[in-house]
Amino acid sequence: MFELTVKSEFEAAHRIENYPGKCVRLHGHNWIVEAIVQGDTLNELGILIDFKVLKDALNKVLDEFDHQYLNELEIFADKNPTAEIIAKEIFDRLSTAEIFSGTTKLKGVTVYESPKSGVTYFP
Repeated sequence: MFELTVKSEFEAAHRIENYPGKCVRLHGHNWIVEAIVQGDTLNELGILIDFKVLKDALNKVLDEFDHQYLNELEIFADKNPTAEIIAKEIFDRLSTAEIFSGTTKLKGVTVYESPKSGVTYFP
């Protein structure tokens, strides 16, 4: 079994409604996102999935979030845009990309809102 990871980033603001602390106020992050792909079958070149193809697909998803006030996006209309919810939303969008084969799948997405704080979503 092989596991492959690519990283990308986006910048966005948010606030966590009803949070009992500073995060209730509008603030921003330079979000770092890792996409983790798993599979056991390599192609004729010995590659699970091309890093560039995966990163392009991830960046396409992240473009939806980049330089946005996340609370105003339709996908967060009924929920707080926490790191946990953002990780799941990114996973859900990326997992539908046509870059995955029957034996290669998106295993998880990790979202860091700071260099020391992150969350990973696994379905």
